[in-house]
Amino acid sequence: MSVSSGLIYEVTLTIESDIVDTFDGWLANHVEQMLEIPGFVSANVFALDDDEDGNAQRVTQYILESEGHLESYLAEQATEMRQSGIDRFGDQFSASRRILRETDIADGHVTAIENCMNCGKALTGQYCGNCGQRARSRLISMWELLSDAFGDLFEIDSRIWRTLGPLLVRPGKLTYEYLQGRRARFMPPFRTYLVLSILFFLVLLFDPKDEFGIFFEPTDEQAQQSEDEAVEIGKIRDEVIEDLIAEGVLPPDALKSESTNGSDDEADDGPDNEDCTEWSLDDVESQAPEWLARRLTRERLQALCEKVVADDGAAFADKLMDNIPAALFVLLPLMAFVLKLLYPLSKRYYVEHLLFVVHFHAFFFLILIMQMLFSRLGAVLALPESVVAIALVMTSLYIPVYLYKAMRRVYGQRHLVTVPKFLGVVVAYFVGILGTLAIVGILAAFSI
Repeated sequence: MSVSSGLIYEVTLTIESDIVDTFDGWLANHVEQMLEIPGFVSANVFALDDDEDGNAQRVTQYILESEGHLESYLAEQATEMRQSGIDRFGDQFSASRRILRETDIADGHVTAIENCMNCGKALTGQYCGNCGQRARSRLISMWELLSDAFGDLFEIDSRIWRTLGPLLVRPGKLTYEYLQGRRARFMPPFRTYLVLSILFFLVLLFDPKDEFGIFFEPTDEQAQQSEDEAVEIGKIRDEVIEDLIAEGVLPPDALKSESTNGSDDEADDGPDNEDCTEWSLDDVESQAPEWLARRLTRERLQALCEKVVADDGAAFADKLMDNIPAALFVLLPLMAFVLKLLYPLSKRYYVEHLLFVVHFHAFFFLILIMQMLFSRLGAVLALPESVVAIALVMTSLYIPVYLYKAMRRVYGQRHLVTVPKFLGVVVAYFVGILGTLAIVGILAAFSI
């Protein structure tokens, strides 16, 4: 029988998160027992990143003197050694094993590199002893890259599709299941929040009629509505000018001059500086907080007004949208803190309240996405406005109902106790949203 030096017997262990500490202690003793077996020279234990289901992973590599010693172990002691782990932990862990030989390197199964490509440390086997990265180096295909990026979203059996149903129609179920330890079947909470928030802003910023307006033919009703609005605006303008002439503010021929130059005025895209010069700044300076009033000088407000008027607020709106995601993200820890205050006797950690808020915000994004898509679908299909309005109102009313039911399910308190706490959360949301919107507006104003 040929003898191959440097033979590696590798065992990969997947452990449920609840028993990791106990298992690590058992594994250390188990490795010591393995090294007492003839032919086992040394061992290295590596801790890898948790898998997608949240299970811990450990890799143990045993260095053997020869293949003969390994065959002897597999024939005589392997069953007993494996049974000790099964007796202790049952099905709370799983193990897979493989043998690495020098021929693996020659055949190309394991890339022959002397140092880890990630951290530069010397390699002693299939995994780096410093950072845990595999020693195998290969280029992934374009399909694998795209699958990794979009697999969670588009795979029919993906966890995101198993998550959206309970998230939408079963208030509090995802949070409750997660806190009970049943997590593998659902998408992780923060990933759910991020995916839905990204989809929300994509839907919000992308309107097919704006981006592909050339493909949409305006209806006769839309054209007539635009014409009626233009006529109404003209009438209002003429009435205002007539009143000013009657009061002696404008000369008698002002109406005629306005009619003659109306088209030129409408073509003027410059800023309406008169609106800014007549804008009263006293209220802003007197009502703003002292720290803000020191920064909102008349010159700065004047310049800000002219910028907003110049493009009808387009730049301000863009900056506002840029800051909204951060504002909504800031609300997460704030609302979790509110729940912590409202449930002081629940014996729940702060992170558990945060988990509840993350799931609720994810649901909120999902509802908004559905509302926007239905509104645009209604416009495309020419649905009656009353139908669209009723659908939007009903889904909006579902949001507070969902929040109340979620609080009842997760915290398990009676209606009499939950109602005042629910009202407290609603008030906190109202104040928090107003505050974050005010901050976002200020940041947007000073960044245009």
